[in-house]
Amino acid sequence: MSAFWSGFFTSLSLILAIGAQNAFVLKQGIKKEHIFAVCLICALGDALLIFAGVFGFAKVLQKFEFFKQVAIYGGFIFLFVYSLKSLYGAFKNPKSLLPSAQHESKFSKIVLLTLAFTWLKSSRLS
Repeated sequence: MSAFWSGFFTSLSLILAIGAQNAFVLKQGIKKEHIFAVCLICALGDALLIFAGVFGFAKVLQKFEFFKQVAIYGGFIFLFVYSLKSLYGAFKNPKSLLPSAQHESKFSKIVLLTLAFTWLKSSRLS
């Protein structure tokens, strides 16, 4: 029973935390842009990451240190640049999340951003 509670509270802590991916999904929901695609990519990506974590992908990363370093530094650079861009956008146009003030983003851009948030966040798990 203690394993159940440990897993339950660990999962709850992961779900309740609002990270970069969750903030991006919320932003897309507010803007009403490509919501189904964003949620589908996030759900499938998270399921694959959970599956890899359960079946010991960290052991593979320990053998190939290069991939771990690419994921860590790539994730950091992406999130840092994206946060600076978002900060600049917040000061430049403080009403940027109003649906009437937005033009729709390209589907390919949204998909690539979603994939980046989903897969680059995995660097913090290993």
